[in-house]
Amino acid sequence: MSTFGMPLAASPPTRERVRRGLAGAVVTALAATLLAVVPTTTAQAAPVLLSQGKPVTASSQEHYGTPAADAVDGNLGTRWSSAASDGQWLQVDLGSSASLSQVVLRWEGAYARAYRIELSTDGANWSTAYSTTTGAGGTETLAISGTARYVRMQGVTRATGYGYSLWEFQVYGGGDSGPVLPGGGDLGPNVHVIDPSTPNIQGKLDQVFQQQESAQFGSGRHAFLFKPGTYNNLNAQIGFYTQIAGLGLRPGDTTINGDVTVDAGWFNGNATQNFWRGAEGLTLNPVNGTNRWAVSQASSFRRMHVKGGLNLAPNGYGWASGGYIADSKVDGQIGNYSQQQWYTRDSAIDGWSNSVWNQTFSGVEGAPATSFPEPRYTTLDTTPISREKPYLYLDGNEYKVFAPAKRVNARGTSWANGTPQGESVPLSRFYVVKPGATAATINQALAQGLHLLFTPGVYHVDQTINVNRANTIVLGLGLATIIPDNGVTAMKVADVDGVRLAGFLIDAGPVNSPTLLELGPQNSGADHAANPTTVQDVYIRIGGAGAGKATTSMVVNSDDTIIDHTWVWRADHGEGWGWETNRADYGVRVNGDDVLATGLFVEHFNKYDVEWYGERGRTIFYQNEKAYDAPNQAAIQNGSTKGYAAYRVDDSVNTHEAWGLGSYCNYNVDPTIVQDHGFKAPVKPGVKFHSLLVVSLGGMGHYNHVINDTGASTIPAGTSTVPSTVVSFP
Repeated sequence: MSTFGMPLAASPPTRERVRRGLAGAVVTALAATLLAVVPTTTAQAAPVLLSQGKPVTASSQEHYGTPAADAVDGNLGTRWSSAASDGQWLQVDLGSSASLSQVVLRWEGAYARAYRIELSTDGANWSTAYSTTTGAGGTETLAISGTARYVRMQGVTRATGYGYSLWEFQVYGGGDSGPVLPGGGDLGPNVHVIDPSTPNIQGKLDQVFQQQESAQFGSGRHAFLFKPGTYNNLNAQIGFYTQIAGLGLRPGDTTINGDVTVDAGWFNGNATQNFWRGAEGLTLNPVNGTNRWAVSQASSFRRMHVKGGLNLAPNGYGWASGGYIADSKVDGQIGNYSQQQWYTRDSAIDGWSNSVWNQTFSGVEGAPATSFPEPRYTTLDTTPISREKPYLYLDGNEYKVFAPAKRVNARGTSWANGTPQGESVPLSRFYVVKPGATAATINQALAQGLHLLFTPGVYHVDQTINVNRANTIVLGLGLATIIPDNGVTAMKVADVDGVRLAGFLIDAGPVNSPTLLELGPQNSGADHAANPTTVQDVYIRIGGAGAGKATTSMVVNSDDTIIDHTWVWRADHGEGWGWETNRADYGVRVNGDDVLATGLFVEHFNKYDVEWYGERGRTIFYQNEKAYDAPNQAAIQNGSTKGYAAYRVDDSVNTHEAWGLGSYCNYNVDPTIVQDHGFKAPVKPGVKFHSLLVVSLGGMGHYNHVINDTGASTIPAGTSTVPSTVVSFP
């Protein structure tokens, strides 16, 4: 959102894939032990499992239920199997060369009588590290030596009439290659751990707020973590890149008799630029009965219990533009006031005051009923699938990260009945990333089997962070920021189960990156319905803090991914922005099937903001602004179409559904620009949209239609900022 405010007002190809359909596979205790990491710094450390979750290819596949990826997923209930002929192979890419010491083959009944283990540094030239003509099947543990990036099982002769079939293909190494990175440790200088006996708590809060109140594009990053207990007479004002959170397992463990406040005094009462901050895991007793939380994008309010009301507008009821509440309870009414759009998920509230443009709820007890287009409420009784963001907490004196369980058709908070369901992971199993850490070190930690906890700071990476292991947690504190150098992709996630990304910002570098975040490689096809990857409070920025470029910001290739609150933003103010200066053609591209977005904010891209190619995609709440800085009509011409849709579902898609979508234009460089429509979708029975609107901000550009050729033009509204709405499509 920009400084412009509002007066108050009530191509890739299509993929056809068959889903694997396996359910209930059990990971054995043996597989679980493979993930355990013993923090040690001796040079003769035990070999590390290097292959799990890494990219894998095969010469063939027996059927859709036995893909190559299942041989490196750590699950002894899934497998790869080949075609029924000799000479088949399975190959894993470790990501970088490593010193290797062992290969373990866990055969299914169809095993190899004769085979070779082959190594390569380039994927083209191979050497034999082991060979046999008397393979016995079962579990074979093979001692090997060599340095390689690629490792291949080359079958020669089958032992049965079937193909080759492996439950797991495990490659170990690194045992004699130097120190192993330790897990755990302190949280660094910008994590402020507070307990009730800490002196001058208010002074510490005020000091950081003075630094961060208007530091919209500064480098400061802070997290205030309050130990369980009661804190009196506090007003925690939260500025840019500041997180405040309780260290209890439940919100009721940490109580502040006072306020956690966001206001807009720094910007003359305009809250449309109150970005990049968050509050989590606290109970509040507001001093005057109502807590003020006047934010716009990239500001989350999670696992909060407000024993009173919540005011979402700044002092003076100036402009505000969008936010997000999840897994929270507000005993009083939420005063929406000047908030133009908002999404609330899986919470309990006592009421909501007004609608402005687009207020969307799913799984919220006490939410107003759907009444779109007036009042502009869109309400789903439950959220189809949700899994709350992981968070740091104290178990006695030990830090752990709690990873909440998945919920289906969720309604209300996850903690309403006491202890939430999920898994606790000790901090000793995390590499605590601190400023100065390199991408090579971060990847080494991941290869060892450690999770990542980014402490508050700014991290330049000269190579991609590769998250290849199933169930890996990557958690940021204090809006930790990752900047890719030299045009690399900041982070890639393999097509594996249960990865959780949460709480960090990716900021594009000055050299164009083809992508900034990739979830699954191209043509991913594994079924993750039982254990999806989640992306929560992960924000992407191109420009603003300096020139940045990226062709496509986020690409979702893995099936069943949940995107739960993201702001993907091409800057319209700050430094290093302009039509070509921070060129970024595409915001989010979804290729995976069964992807769910809950709270999707994507703005200002040069072409399409969101493109959806996967089947059975769903979006609950979408907020968009088209690029303000388009120089003229020709700059956004899309063939014979005027402008690029804010949200486009590809013509190949047969099933898609979305609720509560808004697109706004403010073509302030050339106000004569006209968009043919805000949304584009195929007209098919399985493609459905509910509660859509487009708005011209003060007459700065216009839309001819809302979706396709449906919905009235905004031109008759002139400068009045009255939305054009469509209740349902088709």
